[in-house]
Parts: sequence; structure tokens; C-alpha cells
Amino acid sequence: MASGSMRRAFAENFLGNSPDWYKLTIIAFLVINPFVAFTLGGTIAGWLLVGEFIFTLAMALKCYPLQPGGLLAIEAVVIGLTSAESVYHHTEAAFPVILLLIFMVAGIYFLKELLLFTFTKILLGIRSKILLSLMFCFVAAVLSAFLDALTVTAVVITVASGFYGVFHKVASGKRVDHDQDHDHDHDQASDDQVHELHRADLEHFRGFLRNLVMHAAVGTALGGVMTLVGEPQNLLIATVSDWDFLEFFVRMSPVSVPVFVVGLATCALVERFSLFSYGERMPEAVREVLTEYDRRRSSRRTRSEKAVLVAQALVTIVLVIGLGFHLAQVGIIGLMIIVLATAFTGVIEERRIGHAFEEALPFTALLVVFFAIVAVIADHQLFSPVIGWVLLLEGSLQTAMFYIANGVLSMISDNVFVATIYITEVKEALDAGQISRDVYDMLAVAINTGTNIPSVATPNGQAAFLFLLTSALAPLIRLSYMRMVLLALPYTITMTLTGFAAVFLLLH
Repeated sequence: MASGSMRRAFAENFLGNSPDWYKLTIIAFLVINPFVAFTLGGTIAGWLLVGEFIFTLAMALKCYPLQPGGLLAIEAVVIGLTSAESVYHHTEAAFPVILLLIFMVAGIYFLKELLLFTFTKILLGIRSKILLSLMFCFVAAVLSAFLDALTVTAVVITVASGFYGVFHKVASGKRVDHDQDHDHDHDQASDDQVHELHRADLEHFRGFLRNLVMHAAVGTALGGVMTLVGEPQNLLIATVSDWDFLEFFVRMSPVSVPVFVVGLATCALVERFSLFSYGERMPEAVREVLTEYDRRRSSRRTRSEKAVLVAQALVTIVLVIGLGFHLAQVGIIGLMIIVLATAFTGVIEERRIGHAFEEALPFTALLVVFFAIVAVIADHQLFSPVIGWVLLLEGSLQTAMFYIANGVLSMISDNVFVATIYITEVKEALDAGQISRDVYDMLAVAINTGTNIPSVATPNGQAAFLFLLTSALAPLIRLSYMRMVLLALPYTITMTLTGFAAVFLLLH
């Protein structure tokens, strides 16, 4: 009896509240993989594992991908598809990104009062949804060109969560309490508590926020492709190619500038014609709540709260200077921001500081699991046949196919990993005398733009997209994997085609 009870308890708790068919699918994955690896070979099992991991990401709202993805990663090591040493190697190579997630995202958390104050003024001051969307996309692009896409995404998540929290408390009949110890009240209030009067408004507001955060996420890709510091692979490619900041921008501009213009035009068009579930307006009831919230907060703001805003503004200036001049690794700058922001705003209790790390640490753990899948791809050279075939081509066709190959592989893998593999292969071809320096330069541009632009198609390709998908904000605004793919689709089509045309026609 006890044994039967334990089995039932395990079955009920396995992968939490996810559907039974999802639990059975994960179990099937775990059973099938060893059979495929031992009978059909590691390459087939490797591709199967990549597909299975993508499936776990697609079901992120049913079950956080850390558990099912982690089970797949553990199995990959156990059955020999990769090794613990290989996983550690890929994780170590991405240590700056891990530092960024741990400290910079937490640092942004301690600037939330200033961010919410600033963006509330912007949101309430601009009534045109098209203009507001363009502003979110453009500002995210500019910031990502000089900062880091994950940092910009963390800002967007913080702001959107703040807006959602204010209205959700009102809609569920709660008093909007601004005490910092109750930052997560909107997570605890269930939708059952939302008054029927506000339910429709809440659904429209969720759509409105989904639109804005996706415009901003795409903006991080538009700006990230342009500069040496925009994305991690940009710095890698520039280092291998011996390009400085200005040369990198100039070489990318024939592709990045047309894509930037088309990206902004796409933003305006999907909002103007309400395409792909864009065009959601802020309900008037929500605007009234936020306006009243802003009015009441402004009238009741104490001298101490004003001092907090001033301190956070000064810390923000330090943040911009530190990132703009690259005074240290981004994660180290984030740790500095945590120290400064907490010290000068009176946040000195451990439990209040601990809240800041709740958002990023689950994603950091998921990222290490992702590197286990990348280790499988690297150990079995799953991308090598594609690389070898593209190197056999010549002229503009070769450059264009490099762009496409990088884009497709980045959609299903990681753009930093894909760029690393491709630029290494091309540099070896240059050193061996197989290609000229001019050809190398064009291929390097194709690799960088290919890994940055088409990869907006899925959360797999862009770390900022994956961070947004697995954030606490995503379930609140009903942003699932497939909905994110749908919202990104118009950008994927227009930006990818523009990039392809620019690579094919302008790179000679």
C-alpha cells in the first residue's frame, strides 16, 4: 500500500501541474533516446535531442523548461552523447553572460521605481499606439547597440511587470500598496479574484503589453547586429577579424541599416493594420487606473521617495557610463549597481535584496542546461555538413547561402554557438589560403548578420527572446512560445528577406 501511494504521489507531482500528455511525452523522450543512440548512432540521437529540447521550450507555460530540459541534458551525459567536461567547457566560455544574468538583471530590479516613474509618464503621455510602439522598438535598438540585449530586455520586463501589477491589483479589488516588501502581490492574486467588470479590460491590457514587449525584443535584435558590443558573437567575430568599433559598424551597415529601416516600417504596419494579433489598444479603464495611480503617487510622494528617485537616477548615469565605455564586464558592472542602488536607497535587509535574484536565477540554470544541448551539437559536429557544403559555393551565392545557413541554424540552436563554429571554419580557410581576405570579410559580415537577423524567428536563437519567454512576466501576459513565434513572424519575414537581398546585392 505504501509503495502504491508513493508511486501515485510521484506520478501526481512529476513535472508539477503540466498536462498528463506532456508528462508522458517527456517520459517517452527519456526512453527513446538511449535506444536511438545505441542502435542508430549519436548523430541521429543528437538531432532528436535538439528537437526534444525545442519542444520543452515550446511548452514553457505548461512546465518551466528547466525540469524537462534538464532531464534530457542529464540523459545526454549518461548515455554518452556528450560529457560533463564538454558541458563545463561551453558553460565556462559563456561565463560573462552568466555573470550578466545574475548581477545585471538584479541591478535593474533596484532601479524599478525610477523606470516605472519614467515609463508611466511616457505611456500616459503618448496616446498613439503606433508612435508608442515605434518608440519602444527604436529605444530598445539604440540601447542594444551600445549596451546588452539582455540588460535592455530586463528593463522592459521590469516596466511591463510594474504596469501589469498596478492594474491587476485594482482589477482584483486590492489596494495598490507601494511598499517594496509587497512587490510580488500581483503574482499571488489569481485571475479568479479579478472582478467581472475588469476581466475584458485585463485581457486587452495583456495584449497591449505583449505587443510592446515584442516590439522592444525585436528592437534589441535590430540594434544588436550593428555594433561590436551589440551581441556576444559580434565581439567574437570582430576579434577574429581584427576589426575595431568603427570598422565593424561600417562593414555591417550595408545590411544592418536597411534591415533597421524595414524593421521600424514593419512595426508601424502591423500596428496600423492590426496584423498578427498586433494593434491592441490600452483600454480606457486601464488608462484611468494608471493615470489615477500616477496622480496619487505624485501627490503623496514623500521627501524620502523623491530622494530614492534621485539616487536611482544617479546610479543609472553610472550604469550608462560604465556600459558605454566598457569599464568592466557587464556582470561586474551589474554587481556595482546592486551595491550602489541598495546602499543609497536604504535597502539593507537580506530578504529584500534576495527578491532581486528571483527573476534571473531560474533562467541562468536553464541557460546552463542549454549549453549541455550545445555541447551535444559540438561533440557530434551536427552542423559540419552544412558548413562544408556552403564552403564549396562561390561568389555572391556563397555569401548569401552563408547568411541563410547561419540564420536557419540559429533559429534552432544558439546564435553565439553558430557564429563561433562558422567564423572558426572560415578563419581556418583563410589561413590555409583557400579564400582571399576580401572573401573572408564578406563571409564574416554574412555570418554576423545571419546569426542576428533571422534568429528572431524563435526564442531559441535570441537569448533576449528566451529570457523574455521564461520570465515571470510571460505567463502574466499569456506570452507562450507559439504566440511569440507568431508575433515575431512579420519581422522574421521582412527582416530576413531584406538582409538576404542586401547580402546578395551589396556584398561584393
